[in-house]
Amino acid sequence: MKALLLIDIQNDYFKGGLFPLAGINRAAGNAQRLLARFREEGLPVIHIKHIDARAGAHFFIPDTKGSEIHALVRPIAGETVLIKHYPNSFRETGLDALLRELSVDELHVAGAMTNMCVDTTIRAGFDLGYRIVLHDKACAARGLFGTKIVHLVSVKTLGSVFAEIAK
Repeated sequence: MKALLLIDIQNDYFKGGLFPLAGINRAAGNAQRLLARFREEGLPVIHIKHIDARAGAHFFIPDTKGSEIHALVRPIAGETVLIKHYPNSFRETGLDALLRELSVDELHVAGAMTNMCVDTTIRAGFDLGYRIVLHDKACAARGLFGTKIVHLVSVKTLGSVFAEIAK
């Protein structure tokens, strides 16, 4: 069975947030369409919400509007929301156990940031034996050397071994 994993599509990544990403509006719009498709097909949807509870955190601060999942992909009743504190969505979240309980073997991934939490989660999922499909048009990256370059290099690397890139 396949499931959709939406990683960190939270308000702080959007304009007015504490860590806005270039391309996040496009990515979130594409994630919204992907989410609608999974909902229509009655397939599992799992939202990952990053909370940074460390002293001196710069974004995704607990109990702030910025840490909330963005309205474009807001969870509905019956959809799982897992809280993470590390880039890897599998680390200390129960995600692997949940996917195995649901008999999921194919994980479709979208979210932010392509070069950090999406990358780390995909590599971990691959190591755990999941077939991974990366929906790169539903992802956004941090513009370290230019957003497009960072995103494309991340996608190309992930697509070489760890994930199939969605068409």
